[in-house]
Amino acid sequence: MNRLDFLIRRLTAQRACLQLAAELISEIEGPVLEVGLGKGRTYDFLRELFPAREIFAFDRNVGSYPDATPDLDHIILGDFRETLMSAQERIGASAALVHCDFGSENREEDTVLARWLGPAIDRLLGPNGVVAADREMTVSRWTPVSLPSTVDEDAYYLYRAGTGSAP
Repeated sequence: MNRLDFLIRRLTAQRACLQLAAELISEIEGPVLEVGLGKGRTYDFLRELFPAREIFAFDRNVGSYPDATPDLDHIILGDFRETLMSAQERIGASAALVHCDFGSENREEDTVLARWLGPAIDRLLGPNGVVAADREMTVSRWTPVSLPSTVDEDAYYLYRAGTGSAP
């Protein structure tokens, strides 16, 4: 698949999965976490999907468009390995949704990061919370969610946490 078609496929899948995630968490309280702010496009979309929720964005540095950059109270800068471990107090509640957009051209490195990232964000995710990600993750209390019919199986991933608290 050429790069343009690959990108279109991924972004279309991302939008469909986030729309489904919005339905899945409609009865769950808690903020939304954007792990990987990037240019802020998805953050901007999340603001439309969740106008009444707090949205916290994590990234190494600010690279987003000015109109798609969270205010200073809602952006957490630094390495994920540090910022996610200390984020609970800052966000103030268990997350209803965590969106992870951290994929790169290096699938091997992404797999290693996903192994670490899954358990790290699980600590921040509330019961029945949802994770949407551009890379596959495995966490014992997460169950894969059936993807929208328009989404190819390996284009995006959705998970729902169990009702118990994170380990």
